[in-house]
Amino acid sequence: MKIQTELEDTIRLLDSLLGENEDLIMRRFHIFGDHPAILMYFSNMADQAAINSEIMKSLMYVPSHLEGKEIQPERLKHVLLYDSLHHSKGTLESKVSVIVDGVLRGQTVVAVQGFDEAILLDTASVTKRTVNQPETEQVIRGPREGFIEQLETNIALLRYRLPTPDFRIKMTKIGRITKSRVAICYLKGIASDALVQEVQNRLAVIDIDGVLDVGYLEQFIEDNHYSPFPQVQNTERPDKAVANMLEGRVIIMVDGSPFALIAPTVFSQFYQTTEDYSERFVMVSFIRLARLLALAFSLITPSLYVAIISYNPELIPTEFAVAVSGGRAGVPFPSVVEVLVMEASMEVLREATLRLPQQIGGALSIVGVLVIGQAAVAAGFVSPITVVTIALTTIGSFATPAYNAALALRLLRFPLVVLAGMFGLYGVMVGLILIANHMLSLRSFGVPYLSPIVPGNFEGMKDTAMRAPLWSMKKRPALLHPPNQNRLGDDVKEKLDQPYHNTLDPLKVGNEKWGEADGVSTPSDRHSSDRGTD
Repeated sequence: MKIQTELEDTIRLLDSLLGENEDLIMRRFHIFGDHPAILMYFSNMADQAAINSEIMKSLMYVPSHLEGKEIQPERLKHVLLYDSLHHSKGTLESKVSVIVDGVLRGQTVVAVQGFDEAILLDTASVTKRTVNQPETEQVIRGPREGFIEQLETNIALLRYRLPTPDFRIKMTKIGRITKSRVAICYLKGIASDALVQEVQNRLAVIDIDGVLDVGYLEQFIEDNHYSPFPQVQNTERPDKAVANMLEGRVIIMVDGSPFALIAPTVFSQFYQTTEDYSERFVMVSFIRLARLLALAFSLITPSLYVAIISYNPELIPTEFAVAVSGGRAGVPFPSVVEVLVMEASMEVLREATLRLPQQIGGALSIVGVLVIGQAAVAAGFVSPITVVTIALTTIGSFATPAYNAALALRLLRFPLVVLAGMFGLYGVMVGLILIANHMLSLRSFGVPYLSPIVPGNFEGMKDTAMRAPLWSMKKRPALLHPPNQNRLGDDVKEKLDQPYHNTLDPLKVGNEKWGEADGVSTPSDRHSSDRGTD
């Protein structure tokens, strides 16, 4: 349907679609004191101060340069848009569906008698929280800004870090009822055009009532819907999103969600953090190895414990075996049941800690870990070595930076423990082989999940288990097929290799006081390497 030239017909039409709402404002007035018009908006969604000063006032009074001049009806529309309205975002629209959608999003519509188009003005003003530190991705060294729910603010956080015309945004709407705005962000000339088109194609097939969070989209666009491993990474850090765009990835954001999706994603990204690139590469490499060790703890420690205790106790040193057997004396359950019960209890405790209010959650964790754990050991329900094993496993899962990747490892612990209880170390090895085969079969927008390890790529391996110096990573990840592969200047390494000028070397500068040399070394006292520079 389209707007009617008769104002009363337009009012009845819009009122039938938007009526019966207490916050719907319909204000009748006369443009320039002569032309009947109506102004319509939702009071809770629009900036009423801007409506009063920039719209109502400018439409009721004739512009000073047109005073005393007759305005023809056919020129009135042009005068309103280009001479009268003090507003930068004003468009003419005839489709009723577009007008209704605009009013629902906080815009203001002005319909005038005799016009077959209405004036749509952007006056949206929705209460939002301030930009603060991300809650789920804490860093020691790095920016403290995190995404919020409003899409405009999130895009501004990205554009603030990318002052380049190559930063491109493609908008679409998903959701039959919510009509949620979805932004596809990428860097032109760095991201592959085929990747951007594939992201658009996957989003275009989504047909759902509403999209309330970016996680809805993640479940639709991932390659394998039944895998426990996430194939699309999420983040609430603008700096992390920008870093991935600089490598050639695509960022997907939804209005109303403080998270952004990163596509494509490989497994190595889930144990990396943004501060890995802010610190020196030697320290970062050590920390990454510690994270990988924690990842191994969280996955295989319980199953190894069950397999060794139940089937291969000869692998335990004699003194330690005596201590273990003494601790297990009187425990009524086999090791596999004991570990499964403790793992299930820890999962319940972790979930309860997350869902309770923050003031109570800390107290519950202390009670659950210390009081209940100690009481269970004292009662002979579990052995002390089992508690230590479960504690190492839990700490290892907390050390994984990505929550969804840690959740996948927590889930896979249970089948590994069952296989260890049935077949011992053979069962553990079979389970790990099945997990490895599954990960090898995964793809993220066509990219192998274990890249750049499999298939091997030497340039990409510089940023996996260990991180090479920034000046040595000259190329962007080849797995993304970026049109522009160079991210480092050709002569940066050569300039870094040049000798530095130690202008403040005390052997060269000396100590001058009150105009007299005091302690200035003579050429014969200086180091032999400095003599050639004098």
